[in-house]
Amino acid sequence: MITKQEVENAQKIWGEGVVNIGALASEREKCESFTQNFVTQLYDFDTKEVLFKPTKTAIQQFRITKEGAISYFIGGNTNYSEDNGFALQPWTKVRFENVSLILEENRALAMGNYFFTDTKGGETKVEYTFGYSKDKSGNLNIDLHHSSLPFNLGKNA
Repeated sequence: MITKQEVENAQKIWGEGVVNIGALASEREKCESFTQNFVTQLYDFDTKEVLFKPTKTAIQQFRITKEGAISYFIGGNTNYSEDNGFALQPWTKVRFENVSLILEENRALAMGNYFFTDTKGGETKVEYTFGYSKDKSGNLNIDLHHSSLPFNLGKNA
């Protein structure tokens, strides 16, 4: 059975990875290498299509390949011209607030809000649903990643 602690640990590692990508932004080669490893280690692209819907995409909203995910995090891929590198912000902290978890033997789902802290201390709130599957080594791999900015009715609603 996947535990709440395992999911929270996976979320902590993911958040730290996003922060590290931004910290390496000025060293492009190191940043690319780190991001490649980050995506390979945390996502399940090597065994299946991952359902990946990143926050700030409009043209190619769905990324079911490793190439598309890496491009979202660091940009620079002409196949995904809208990508500016979300993780290059840089962010100083990522905090998850799980609203609910579904825990099963080899699968877990988490839904809630995560908060990205910028270098001035401001937070950006993003809604997410992550799916995790457990590999043969017992590690959790992300096979579903959906995030979006909260709905805003605006002043005139």
